Amino acid sequence: MGRRDGEQKRSFGTLRQMTSGRWQARYTGPDMRRYKAPKTFATEDDGKTWLRSVHRAISDGLWTPPASSGSPKVGLTLSDYADEWLERRQVRGRPLKQRTKEHYRDLLDGHILPELGSLPIRSITRDDVEGWYQRTLVDRPTYRSHAYSLLRAIMGSAEDEERIAVNPVRIRGAGSVDPAHEAPPATLEELAIITDSMPERLQLMVQLAAWCALRFGELTELRRENVVVTKDRITLHIRLGAVRTKNGRKAETTKSKAGSRPVTVPPHLRAEVVEHLRVHTGRDPSSLLFPANHGGHLAPSTLYRHYYKGRAAAGRDDLHFHDLRVTGATMAAVAGATLKELQSRLGHSTVAAAMRYQRVAQDRDAELAQKLSALIDAKHKTESDGI
Repeated sequence: MGRRDGEQKRSFGTLRQMTSGRWQARYTGPDMRRYKAPKTFATEDDGKTWLRSVHRAISDGLWTPPASSGSPKVGLTLSDYADEWLERRQVRGRPLKQRTKEHYRDLLDGHILPELGSLPIRSITRDDVEGWYQRTLVDRPTYRSHAYSLLRAIMGSAEDEERIAVNPVRIRGAGSVDPAHEAPPATLEELAIITDSMPERLQLMVQLAAWCALRFGELTELRRENVVVTKDRITLHIRLGAVRTKNGRKAETTKSKAGSRPVTVPPHLRAEVVEHLRVHTGRDPSSLLFPANHGGHLAPSTLYRHYYKGRAAAGRDDLHFHDLRVTGATMAAVAGATLKELQSRLGHSTVAAAMRYQRVAQDRDAELAQKLSALIDAKHKTESDGI
């Protein structure tokens, strides 16, 4: 029978499958101390074979306590290991993005290492982690979940590398947080008011954020060469996104392959796109669609200075700019997009991620209720016609 910690209890020893897919074997020796195999095993059967050999040696009186020379050095601190982990960390075979690396570094230096960094990683217990969690970022739940998830990932790597026996970072629900902000999608009327309130050079930016569900960084990195205008459609080829780093804003590849995608612009925006390219975009293929006055990437503060006035005019002070992306996802869902189609349009690598943006449009539930009643009306009409 499986145990809560994932170990499978046997007549002698235990086996546990690690996150890497390999198997780790442990047993209690005649000296009543707990030991683990000096290496992990590719298959469960290999682990069972090793445990049988140890059991046989104990039964024959040939067993001796394993040498500890191959164990990780006790002095390896969390700070030392975290620095090493951050430098070599990869996601899906690619190094961390600069912005992500800076975010992790800030979390480590500001909220993890001051309390836990000097501890040897082998000595860190669940009590240490729970005590740290109870005191850390209690007034900033999102950052708190980020810090916890980072610590869990670092210690998970240490476990996979057999630097520690078991990952002690296991607090149920600590890696997630309820969204602090959840505004209803904008209505078509509200979207029109916000758009009309923006300077002409930024009006298309608002429209593409909503109707194409684009991120701010994707919009500010859009260039003339990314806009393909043909007779029957306009396609935006999303390849990069502008991100803020400590050295200023720069273009980076998308976080996942799914983020690099074509997005078809709704036909009703065709005239606006063509006009924006003619009036507000440089002739060079690399010209930005929405540049700052200095010619580089537009800063959020520049956009927000105008956007906040527009949303106030629409009576939607609760509507963040990123909520326009939510509006776009909702409109696509109402228009009949499947989850897979929504996932592709939003540039998410999983359907689950795309589902976060599926909100019910205002009055949609009432429309559905009316359609349900229409089924009954149709049934009664059929029955009466048959009499």
